[in-house]
Amino acid sequence: MKFAFSQWRFRIITTLKVPKTGGIPTTKASVVRWLKHEGDSIQPGDPVVELETEKVSYELESPTAGILLKIIASESAEVPVGGPLCQIGQPDSASKE
Repeated sequence: MKFAFSQWRFRIITTLKVPKTGGIPTTKASVVRWLKHEGDSIQPGDPVVELETEKVSYELESPTAGILLKIIASESAEVPVGGPLCQIGQPDSASKE
């Protein structure tokens, strides 16, 4: 019996989302400005985007290392909690969305 093997490449893409802020009831955040741009290298803990809610303004940090592949939410956009902001991955990664 012969088996045909195809080369599998696993691509990990992390979608950075608007987090639920602890203790502050909010349903959305506004993108104030992007601190990184598409194609920029990112390390864990690097600030990526500045967000603002009704009560607070803060910089959202990257949870992972990689390249900022795609900015999903433009500056001034209002994004619901849990909504996507950007995608971070390896340089050869491609979005399936």
